[in-house]
Amino acid sequence: MLHINARNDISRTISLTPPSANIKLFLDMPSTQADMSSEIAKKVDGFLEYLQVEKGSSPLTIRNYRHYLSRFILWMESQGIREDIKDINPDVVRNYRLYLSSLPGEKKVQMTRKTQSYHIIALRSFLKWLIKNDYAVMSPEKIELPKIEERQVKFLNGEQVDRLLNAPSLSTIQGKRDKAILEVLFSTGLRVSELVSLNRDRIDLDRREFGIIGKGGKARVVFLSQRAADYLIKYLNERTDHFKPLFIHHKGKMDPAIPDEKMRLTPRSVQRMVKKYSHKMKLPVDVTPHVMRHSFATDLLMAGADIRSVQEMLGHKNISTTQIYTHVTNKQLRDIHEAFHGKGGK
Repeated sequence: MLHINARNDISRTISLTPPSANIKLFLDMPSTQADMSSEIAKKVDGFLEYLQVEKGSSPLTIRNYRHYLSRFILWMESQGIREDIKDINPDVVRNYRLYLSSLPGEKKVQMTRKTQSYHIIALRSFLKWLIKNDYAVMSPEKIELPKIEERQVKFLNGEQVDRLLNAPSLSTIQGKRDKAILEVLFSTGLRVSELVSLNRDRIDLDRREFGIIGKGGKARVVFLSQRAADYLIKYLNERTDHFKPLFIHHKGKMDPAIPDEKMRLTPRSVQRMVKKYSHKMKLPVDVTPHVMRHSFATDLLMAGADIRSVQEMLGHKNISTTQIYTHVTNKQLRDIHEAFHGKGGK
């Protein structure tokens, strides 16, 4: 269930309690008690259960949808709009979008159009689910998504990748671990959540491959370069513990009684580590694990890989997601055109 409590005059606290999470989010709304017996709130709970059970959505996806739809419910309540599904109409949606456009985003600046679009996508998905379940509601097709600027992909060139991969010191086990992590990230294009979820017994170092269940429950095979496998072996050979996670913390005394999951690195710890080495090497790009993923895809395309193969290796459900990398192939084509066009027979 969705629990909403008054916090102060300008904030609302939403406690999100899907089976695998208990997360508090703060929404800028008037301080009024939400009516959780409303029809929409009950239907939202049913929609979130559908995402979890039938769609197999990740806890993060469910958390985000709960966040976006909770904001809509609280806004309707603050405007005195009856909270029935039939009351979701074009006028209500238009006024809600005006409200979203006036909200502050990160760093207290206006909420980005991309973030606004996430709220609208959640609302459209909710309406589609209602229609699928034979409820008479507004057609989601009547809600247009905000136009957003084309996504700019940040990636490292070959020289920058080499500098980053060589940043960790190999004199400590932490350095060997960090080196292995960086090599695996660039070798595989894994999402950081996928990387930290790996266990030692899932990695076939002889074949240099392993299976992963990625975003949306999509399974794929991931391949390691010889170099990444070599540094991974060096790190694992240094370890004397029996913890299952592939990458663990190495601070303080290791108690064998500590549960495996307590030793597992978190996505945030990997993000901090990557950022630390990026700053150490004074790279011009603000490097994150996802920038490493972009660099992996860019490297493949520049070497001549076809985009469908890159789609499979990244675990993208739709080719349109992978097409953000066409900036690479487009540039190559432009360079070839400028180098060779009009010079035939000369």
